Amino acid sequence: MREKGLAEAERVQGQDAMAVKLFFWELEKHLKSSSGASVVAIDNKIEQAMDLVKSHLMYAVREEVEVLKEQIKELVERNSQLEQENNLLKTLASPEQMAQFQAQVQTGGSPTGAAQPAVQASAGTTQVLPSAQNSGASA
Repeated sequence: MREKGLAEAERVQGQDAMAVKLFFWELEKHLKSSSGASVVAIDNKIEQAMDLVKSHLMYAVREEVEVLKEQIKELVERNSQLEQENNLLKTLASPEQMAQFQAQVQTGGSPTGAAQPAVQASAGTTQVLPSAQNSGASA
């Protein structure tokens, strides 16, 4: 989607660049042929150019917003998937594994062996492993 949006933005940008060049060419031609009495016409041309730039920028911003919305949607889905995996692994962890993990957390050591994303602490709080331990595929 991003490639399509970028290609479309480049196409529009190319059209806008041509329109701006045409505008300046017409403006130069007009200035050379007029006596300077058409200030209003020049102001109108400047306003048209500014509107063209504004519409191009708005288009580019809208495209970027769409790309970011899609990325947010994908991240929310991934987060949900990882939460489900985390809950499953907490449920399947043996008391020995949980005790070993708790000991490692208290000593500040890094966990070894199978990845366990989280365990239940004695006070009822959840201890979470670093995210690098949970970067594999879902079960």
